[in-house]
Amino acid sequence: MVIDLRSDTVTQPTPAMREAMYRAEVGDDVYGEDPSVNRLQELAAERLGKEAALFVTSGTMGNTTALLTHVERGGAAIVGDQAHIYRYEGGGAVRLGGIQLWVVPNQSDGGFDLARLADSITDDSDEHTPPTRLLCLENTHNRCGGCALGPEKMMALCRVAHARGLRVHVDGARIFNAAVALGVPVSQLVAEADSVTFCLSKGLSAPIGSLLVGSRDFIERARWVRKALGGGMRQAGVLAAAGIVALEQMVERLAEDHENARLLAQGLADLPQVRLAVERVQTNIVIFRLYDGARPLSEEDCAPFLARLKSEGLLLSSMGSGLLRAVTHYGIDRQQIETALLIIRHTLAEMLPPARAERSA
Repeated sequence: MVIDLRSDTVTQPTPAMREAMYRAEVGDDVYGEDPSVNRLQELAAERLGKEAALFVTSGTMGNTTALLTHVERGGAAIVGDQAHIYRYEGGGAVRLGGIQLWVVPNQSDGGFDLARLADSITDDSDEHTPPTRLLCLENTHNRCGGCALGPEKMMALCRVAHARGLRVHVDGARIFNAAVALGVPVSQLVAEADSVTFCLSKGLSAPIGSLLVGSRDFIERARWVRKALGGGMRQAGVLAAAGIVALEQMVERLAEDHENARLLAQGLADLPQVRLAVERVQTNIVIFRLYDGARPLSEEDCAPFLARLKSEGLLLSSMGSGLLRAVTHYGIDRQQIETALLIIRHTLAEMLPPARAERSA
């Protein structure tokens, strides 16, 4: 059996989801007549404390739809230098919407320095620069190790943006992970955001789909953008049915993934060839580096290690620049985490002998 820790996108739908998909009531969603899609959208809006929601195929489609709805061609959106929107979404906002992405450094938790953020906002008074229309936040933050931004920080960031006339969009692909980890209602985390996306197909284990939520007016305008992007699905209730199960049954169990991630992080931190900050593992993402003595391994150096793990039945992913990532999820239990640690320990002992690492540290 392969232990796949590359991402929480590899989850399989639960038996309850498969049954719900089989029995789903369907209609034509482009006409707004699919009862399962309508129920999912109403449930999503209610959970996040917003007026309306829109079912989309993916988080990338949701984020791109949000940016194209909020920002006119030639306008600017602020994103973090580690943001998923900036690094992993094919430049959709730029290519499709002519939107300037204004990049501001992320702090270690995925947030922004408030003063630096304020200084990055431009308006219509200077013809040399595109006016800033939108601030994009990410919670939890993928490349920042799954860190969760709490309600106070989210509120402070939103208020800096709103004070200057900006809208705020939250890439909340794993926003339910943040809420569970922090012990707060998910609606509290996004109370002051103008729009939010979240994924059904990651930790919530549905096979496909994301939701974009916001005001009723915003969602009506976003429907036009979704259609232009090819996202007008017809009898999509077959997919939405799994999403309903995800929201009703799979949120609280995310705590199990977080516990397994901490177990993995603690085990990795005990290895002399590994460097990671255990205290920063808040949710289901563990990011770490390998060291040969005092020398951090590069991405090229890590490739044989990942290949060796694969041959032993363990899959991890590379994030570039020598960073490795493991993500816990539905289908991974404590025993598999312990097995993964055994495989990693054995592989490192052969490829990077610990005695050498300890002598050089």
